[in-house]
Amino acid sequence: MPEIGETLREARMRRRIDMTEVEAATKIRAKYLRALENEEWDLLPGPTFVKTFLRTYAEYLELDPRLLVEEYRQRFERPTTQDLTPFRPNRGGGRQRQRARRPIGPFIVVALGILIVCAALYLLGALGDDEDPESNRVSTPTPTATATPTPTTTSASSGTKKNKKKAAPTRVALKLTATDRVYVCLVDATGKAVVDGEYLEKGASTKTFRSRFFRVNLGNSSVRMTYGGKRYPAAKIGQPIGYELRPGKKPKRLKESVRTGLCAT
Repeated sequence: MPEIGETLREARMRRRIDMTEVEAATKIRAKYLRALENEEWDLLPGPTFVKTFLRTYAEYLELDPRLLVEEYRQRFERPTTQDLTPFRPNRGGGRQRQRARRPIGPFIVVALGILIVCAALYLLGALGDDEDPESNRVSTPTPTATATPTPTTTSASSGTKKNKKKAAPTRVALKLTATDRVYVCLVDATGKAVVDGEYLEKGASTKTFRSRFFRVNLGNSSVRMTYGGKRYPAAKIGQPIGYELRPGKKPKRLKESVRTGLCAT
């Protein structure tokens, strides 16, 4: 089979289509289209972007996208650890079996027994009070007159202090620092790409951005995220990764469909 880039270039030249026309129609930047034709895979954000751009470009040129994507996978893509270790279905099945083994009946019986015992103790205590009224006259007034006023005031004031909590943060102040060369796409809560598909060199940092939340797409794991007074390194999974960052919470992994939709144009 001919080279992938050569196939794309020849199809475009046969149809006499300029690169700017392809960029406008496919919403893929011209520099990425040239990287596909020249098979310069390192200039693209990652294997997922390569397959997505390759499929879109092939469909626009009326080529078979499946053949080109499969050719790329066989020649250039390496299988990941997740592809080689299918452990999720087994773990899920184990949880279902464990839940099925937990009977509910014994818990109901125990709860009813506790209620019956408590009711019996209450009735016995009430009868004992009726049979010995003299003891109630002697013992009850003494502690009530001396002990009640002081602890009530103290507990109320201490409870008020404990209930005073700091207001939860409503915005995120975020800064990204590259520990190696990395592709970064950062989108704020309004949908604006404040870092629009740029590369950060090793040791470089963005300015501090502020928003209600952020979504970030990273070409690899060479990034340290600083927000909320803490530093969070990206998970080292050997492939592109995305996060959602909200105030007062740890970074949350984005689904693949959401991550790839950031800064796609």
